[in-house]
Amino acid sequence: MSKTALITGASAGLGAEFARQLAQQGYNLVLVARRLEKLNELAEGLQGEHPNLTVSCIAADLSDKAAPQQIFEQTQALGIDIDFLINNAGAAGPDLLTEKPWQPHADFLQLMMLSVTELCYLFTPGMVERGFGRMINVSSVAARIARAGDCHYGPTKTYLVALSEGMGLAVKAKGVHVSVLCPGFTHTDFHEVAGMSDMKAAMPEFLWYSAETVVREGLQAVERGKLICVSGRLYRWLDPFLQSKLTRGLLRKVF
Repeated sequence: MSKTALITGASAGLGAEFARQLAQQGYNLVLVARRLEKLNELAEGLQGEHPNLTVSCIAADLSDKAAPQQIFEQTQALGIDIDFLINNAGAAGPDLLTEKPWQPHADFLQLMMLSVTELCYLFTPGMVERGFGRMINVSSVAARIARAGDCHYGPTKTYLVALSEGMGLAVKAKGVHVSVLCPGFTHTDFHEVAGMSDMKAAMPEFLWYSAETVVREGLQAVERGKLICVSGRLYRWLDPFLQSKLTRGLLRKVF
């Protein structure tokens, strides 16, 4: 019997690439994002390539507190057990110290942390009961080093690292693997949507990895039961230096 993967933020970027690679592995899919039209386009293409798979689409905005429960209830109504959960939805977020009012900040924290935690809370027990599960929480290399001015994005991604490590240790013996994926700069539409195209254009190409590489490495890591996957050879090489007290102190002075 085919297993099913649920992917948030599935309409583009890493989410769409997760969908493509998991479809190639034979997973049925539940695609979640705000843009139902984009999801339907992706679903149509995937089902054309993989006619034996079932692809379902759920329109949801994970900055809405009600969204995780609604997603869970819709999968139950469809009679779908989720075997693989990929928490990928995210955004660049507002500047904590300059942008007002508070509500956009609360919505951002809901999207980046609380929705992920609730989806883990809702779907993990079923995986444990069935004795099989896979979960990837998409974080970032930004979680690995504090920078002046990054009071929102990096800290939320750091939370995902801690959450994933704790959950992974708690459920690994029960057949459920949890990994946190920490990509560096990745070729997706994230920077264009965030209004960071000029920054991207000014950066050297060797810092950038393809979505295909990031997703492939994340899927390999979770199958091996690896708790933290820093994606990209360059970033894996840099990560131990970024974690050292000396390097962190120097970077804080520079940035």
